[in-house]
Amino acid sequence: MYSKTFTRAYKCGIFGWLICSCQIAPLQNKESTNPIASTNPPPNTIVDIPLPEGFTRISYTANSFAHWLRKITLKQDPTVYLYDGRVKANQEAQYAVMDITVGNRDLQQCADAAIRLRAEYLFEKELYHQIVFTDNEAGEYRFTAPYTRTRFDAFLPRVFGMCGSASLAKQLHAKILMQMQPGDVLIRGGFPGHAATVMDMAINQNGEKIYLLSQGYMPAQDIHILKNPTNNISPWYQLTEHGNIQTPEYTFYDHELKGW
Repeated sequence: MYSKTFTRAYKCGIFGWLICSCQIAPLQNKESTNPIASTNPPPNTIVDIPLPEGFTRISYTANSFAHWLRKITLKQDPTVYLYDGRVKANQEAQYAVMDITVGNRDLQQCADAAIRLRAEYLFEKELYHQIVFTDNEAGEYRFTAPYTRTRFDAFLPRVFGMCGSASLAKQLHAKILMQMQPGDVLIRGGFPGHAATVMDMAINQNGEKIYLLSQGYMPAQDIHILKNPTNNISPWYQLTEHGNIQTPEYTFYDHELKGW
């Protein structure tokens, strides 16, 4: 059995809080000329965010992870709060905040947010046998019967405590960037590391694709839809074959896409 001290070291490395997992200096956002990017979403909407002109959402089956992600409710309040109720210092990264619990402990951080989304989908669809995650030494954490919400809510913090970006990067399978689908994860495993989940995708008549990203961060905080600091179709990102993916608080490489 791992101790709490080991768990924190495992997730964050031995250098402590300031360089832990997802901690990295924010990038400077560029002001967007797109009216979609400059306004907050209306109250009680879902992750069905308005598209740039000429784009249409890609269809996915009703029971798919992609379809489920698109229907997550957004909070009326666009503020990102930490697990303990404090307001996150940087409020410039998010376009919208998802109505999904972060818990009351500093556990649901970057990779844990991706785990939360996947686990919530599988739980809602009663695909209980697929709710299994592995730690950095291939130790398995499997949700077992009875399949109640109370047991599920107790199961996930244990996963968050023992799993992180390093272990999730090992569990997921590598994908070519142009094969991206909603539910895939941009992830850099390690100490430090980070993860962002692909939430939705759309396409135009020329076959060009765009996508949305969400993230959790450190300290544990609300899962939020990210703005795009690099172009005028924010919060949407243009899918390109090569090139780094710059988000407001992290930059991923083009080979860091993985799927469940």
